[in-house]
Amino acid sequence: MGGAYSAAKEIKPRCPGLIDGVGGKVRGVAAASYMAIGSEWAQRAGRILTGSLSDLNPFRTDEPYLSVDIGSSSAKLLEVVGDAGQLRVLNAVVLPTPASAIQNNMVSESGAVAEVIRAARESQGMRARRVIAAVPGPAVIIKRMTLPAQSASELENTILFEAGNFIPEDLENVNLDYQVTDYLDDGKRIEVVLVAAKKEIVASYAETIRAAGLMPAVIDVDYFALENMFEINYDMAADRAIALVNIGARYSSINILKGGRSTFTGDVPVGGRDISEALMRDLGLSMEEAELAKTGEVKAGVGREQAEAVIGSAASALIEEIHHALSFFWTAATDETIDAIYVSGGVGRMAGLAQLLSDRVGAPVEVANPFARVAVENKLNTPAFRAHAAEYAVAVGLATRRPNDK
Repeated sequence: MGGAYSAAKEIKPRCPGLIDGVGGKVRGVAAASYMAIGSEWAQRAGRILTGSLSDLNPFRTDEPYLSVDIGSSSAKLLEVVGDAGQLRVLNAVVLPTPASAIQNNMVSESGAVAEVIRAARESQGMRARRVIAAVPGPAVIIKRMTLPAQSASELENTILFEAGNFIPEDLENVNLDYQVTDYLDDGKRIEVVLVAAKKEIVASYAETIRAAGLMPAVIDVDYFALENMFEINYDMAADRAIALVNIGARYSSINILKGGRSTFTGDVPVGGRDISEALMRDLGLSMEEAELAKTGEVKAGVGREQAEAVIGSAASALIEEIHHALSFFWTAATDETIDAIYVSGGVGRMAGLAQLLSDRVGAPVEVANPFARVAVENKLNTPAFRAHAAEYAVAVGLATRRPNDK
């Protein structure tokens, strides 16, 4: 999507984020810096484009941060030190969240989720208090634009104008950020990614973090966290199209990279819980029994072949949705093929799923390893931890973020 990739002026943006305190990045979206653009517009831009959630101390690489991926089935926490190039994981834990924790892309049970975060943190002796988290991709509006090159103040005026045209909300009700991602035609044009989310959605995550006795430092978007995870762990050829697919409980996120840049983000409304619910419905299993069945542990009295048939049918439906999204939004739109797919999330490591997806899409599929090039404390580096590594994909991507790192 957009114009040709400019190797001469290649930039590696720390994409827009929705809070850097509130701003952050869209490959993550970093908060746009405020420039004087006329008194009335300046006040409005100041309210929309900034709006810190907290008074933040200057970034120090030796300060520990807590990366928190709040999902509809579990919360994944990583305590980390260092920046993206020298990230080190000190502690890690996954704990289940209430079934109704996330509703309409918001944290609907803030108190209960805060207790999960507090318990997870205390169980591992985590001391970090500043949190990097993410809102779900489906909660975010993303628009990519090609614009004439212009000054920072002119660009902010343009962004506000464009946002008013395509965001179906009063701009006073959204957190808005943007990132220049490329320069075209010898700098005469620029590619810009604009990201917006309702303030109430962003606030539900920030308030949950505060309820856990912690401080929200950056709130990003899960799409872009996947990209950051991939960037620090894998090499990217300029001419290859790579699809990152994170299979969550209720939906699956997709971020397609071309030449090392995000060119498409989207989601499909299916995930691991669809497989669990099929097992519960067809075989009478409890949720816990269904989760175990997905790993190959079948309840006594239930035939393994029966369970595999149900899992296979539900997994095929999931794969078909992912294939449709990749075909419709990438192959049909660009007339290009996907060169490789990296899957993550708890279901991503389910036996046989990667091969099924590969067969359907016609591209190699690999289960992503978020810790391939990330240092991990020896106490964590166990077979059990490595077996569940793919669940931490979003959390690792979030762990690369810091306030004011645009």
